[in-house]
Amino acid sequence: MSNELLNLDATGLAELIKKKKISSKEAVSATISRIEEVNPEINAVVAERFEKALNEAEQIDPEKTFAGVPILMKNISQAVKDEKLTGGSRLLKNQTAKENSHFVNSIMKAGFIVIGHTNTPEFGLKNITEPTLYGPTRNYVNRDHSPGGSSGGAAASVAGKMVPLAGASDGGGSIRIPASFSGLIGLKPTRGRTPVGPGAGRQWQGAAIDFALTKSVRDTAALLDEVQTYQLSAAFNTALFNEGYLNFINNEEKKHYKIGFSTVSPVGTPVSEAAVTTVMNLAGWLSEQGHAVEEAHPEINGRHLMEQYYLMNAGEMAGVVSTLEKAYNRKLTSRDMEIESWVLAEAGKKVTAGEFSMSLAAWDQAAQQMFRFHEEYDFYLTPSTAFSAPEIGELTPNQEQIEKLLHVSSMDAGSQQELIYSMFEPSLTYSPFTQLANLTGQPGISLPTGIDSLNLPIGVQLMTAKGEEHLLLKLASEIEKAGLFKGPINKD
Repeated sequence: MSNELLNLDATGLAELIKKKKISSKEAVSATISRIEEVNPEINAVVAERFEKALNEAEQIDPEKTFAGVPILMKNISQAVKDEKLTGGSRLLKNQTAKENSHFVNSIMKAGFIVIGHTNTPEFGLKNITEPTLYGPTRNYVNRDHSPGGSSGGAAASVAGKMVPLAGASDGGGSIRIPASFSGLIGLKPTRGRTPVGPGAGRQWQGAAIDFALTKSVRDTAALLDEVQTYQLSAAFNTALFNEGYLNFINNEEKKHYKIGFSTVSPVGTPVSEAAVTTVMNLAGWLSEQGHAVEEAHPEINGRHLMEQYYLMNAGEMAGVVSTLEKAYNRKLTSRDMEIESWVLAEAGKKVTAGEFSMSLAAWDQAAQQMFRFHEEYDFYLTPSTAFSAPEIGELTPNQEQIEKLLHVSSMDAGSQQELIYSMFEPSLTYSPFTQLANLTGQPGISLPTGIDSLNLPIGVQLMTAKGEEHLLLKLASEIEKAGLFKGPINKD
């Protein structure tokens, strides 16, 4: 694939296909060649359907927005019929999807050709992508570092120019964290904005949502136009944006906004100089454009909110393990899964219904506080991550740590929750800013505006009120057009 094609976004590639300057089969073939060239070193793609994709490329509908454009899906929640969907877990290594997920159906309806699945940590539980089943995915910018997680394979595939965009999902920052670490654009839409299921209407009680990692704001907007839904079978819905996201960002009208910013970790952990500088640089530029920019943050106890998030994770994993035990008709042990999954599942057995209910109530209280915050501020600006990407293996527990974590079953419920927090604290130190949007249900976007002293990308995050992705995308488009984006999306 030529550099010219490699650098195209999905919209640009679709335009070439529609104008018959390149066929979809040629685009898919070129993508396959690029994957075969780059993936052995990056390990982003863990399952392929190349022959099926080549056949489907001969039958495209040229009227569709992304007609004939190749795409990779994430190997959790984004099921493709008759293809493996393992969730990065050894327990599910032979699981085959019986039907497409609703999100994948919407992707196919938009004209994309699915060519495979990308790597993810086991059950999507980490902000790195190093599952035992497939091995680590490496950052395209620097192979010694992680591309992030849980959508790490998706990020590496886009940064590595295997595909112009890739399916991803975000339950605690899993789109925005790899976007920051990999120099990409990562939007987490409003809760209920994109299709879920079948049979999984809540997705981590509403914390998780499917979307994509991209390298242009116009792709992000056009894709959201295609996949936004009002799905009556889902637990959560939000009103459709009928004006159209792409139309909105192409509107030349500019407005001045009030923007609150913070560079302080909500859980009291350190924040790198690079992250602070990246936020301050953008805050300064926004001020120069006439926006009212001031330091401000919502009155939310970040540590308490994270404790409620981890309690949900524990309850959810206990449910997952219980379901798998019934399916396999045997008791699962710590040998069946990675240590983080095991600790969460064991702790989840002691989470009471009352505690789980109160945990979700804390999310709702935070959502109300953010509603009040956005009555005064149109946007909330923070770092996407507190640091650039960790090294491969840095956040994976060593054997000594694993031995301590294996004692989880003998602990009381309170000690188990403390253990979970300490287990995830090294990872949380890297990414303390993203979980808020997941728990409140509002949209957030990571933009690639920073580079640190190691020449690694680091992003900024913008959040706004529920249902107002159009404002995020409009401001993101203005930042993009000003030439403030940095990283692999702007390099040959």
